[in-house]
Amino acid sequence: MKADHARVARQLKIARGQIDGLLKMVDEDAYCIDVSNQLLATAALLKRLNAIVLSAHLEHCVQEAKSEEEAKTKIAEVEALLLRLSN
Repeated sequence: MKADHARVARQLKIARGQIDGLLKMVDEDAYCIDVSNQLLATAALLKRLNAIVLSAHLEHCVQEAKSEEEAKTKIAEVEALLLRLSN
């Protein structure tokens, strides 16, 4: 992975903390809207983090491909991932 490892790890730890908080909310039978808002916040954090990873992939892995064929393969991988993100 070419993204900033420390930044990605820090953000994942925040997401883990949010998920731990969600589990506690569920255990404590928290108000549904509060749980949903926390779920949305966690999902948004993970989406932003995914954008960072994908950006690093484009900046490094695709740009530094050793051949045109390798670059095309990497671009096709990103296109397939974007299709999955849009569903």
